[in-house]
Amino acid sequence: MSRRTWGLAGVVLGIAVLAVSLLADRIGIGAMPGVLGWKQILGAGVGLGLAVVGGAMLAGQGASQG
Repeated sequence: MSRRTWGLAGVVLGIAVLAVSLLADRIGIGAMPGVLGWKQILGAGVGLGLAVVGGAMLAGQGASQG
């Protein structure tokens, strides 16, 4: 797959993980409603990291390689 495809996949997956983590209580999969637990915080961090790395891959696609 191309760098653009990997970047786009990273952004989409990262945003999805971030959204599910932060909305877990609202959609009924959170352990304690109304409390942002450690698993939600960890998931949000992972999702944000994926989105940032994917965005960097998309932004850097025009740069020369090597």
